[in-house]
Amino acid sequence: MTQDRPALSQQVTFLYAEDTEASWRFYEEVMGLALVQDQGSCRIYEAAPGSRAFLGICRARAPRASDNPRVVGGVVFTFVTDAVDAWYEKLKENGVAIPNAPASSEQYRVYHFFFHDPAGYTLEIQRFDRPDWPSPAG
Repeated sequence: MTQDRPALSQQVTFLYAEDTEASWRFYEEVMGLALVQDQGSCRIYEAAPGSRAFLGICRARAPRASDNPRVVGGVVFTFVTDAVDAWYEKLKENGVAIPNAPASSEQYRVYHFFFHDPAGYTLEIQRFDRPDWPSPAG
């Protein structure tokens, strides 16, 4: 399906943290994301090598209003990979608290788990188990 609209070439999701140093260390050292740009109060990382998706971690101007990602303004940032179990083991080895082991969701046809970053954002590692999901190559 083609749309008659101007082209979009990249995507950036910005998350805000009160303790940016802890969040920056988490995304650089634990998650191993490549730093693309350091803007001082905000750092932007490549979400997946070779992708056009980026994750910005910026200094918050105020404390978070809620820990519930499903309220208005809430966020769940999902990293898509076939290596769900390997990510689970890597994060556990790095001391990340993960409430539940990877599991399949029949409703959404995914294999996944959730955890939180140092700023309290909900992150998900997920594999799509459905043929209608587009492959990374397009």
